Amino acid sequence: MRPCLSVANAALLTALAAVVAACQTPAPTGPNRAALPTMERVALGANACWFKSGDPAFAAYKLAPELNSFTGRPRILLVHKGSPESRPLLVVQAEGSPSRLQAFGPMMQEPIAGRITADVNRWSGGNKACS
Repeated sequence: MRPCLSVANAALLTALAAVVAACQTPAPTGPNRAALPTMERVALGANACWFKSGDPAFAAYKLAPELNSFTGRPRILLVHKGSPESRPLLVVQAEGSPSRLQAFGPMMQEPIAGRITADVNRWSGGNKACS
């Protein structure tokens, strides 16, 4: 003998399935943590907050993004504004997925290093705010 579903039971099962589906919210998604998207966020943040804003702490420097890296390490460089071919004063790069960030160069030995680190960490996580 085959069990029969009545129209009322079928409607009840459909309603129950809809309620269960409505309760399942997708997991929150954060920013892409791969190296390139991370460094894109950092480059946009640095450009907006350090340079376009006219921040005096970065007035003597120029941003040189190198995001199309064939080494798998996209990076941004800060160089002297008057001599962009000179050795970088700051290198911020990312590698892997999830990305591992590194910041190094002479500026990381100066008092501004703490701010650079805080800004880069904030931007890499998806927060666009300036310090």
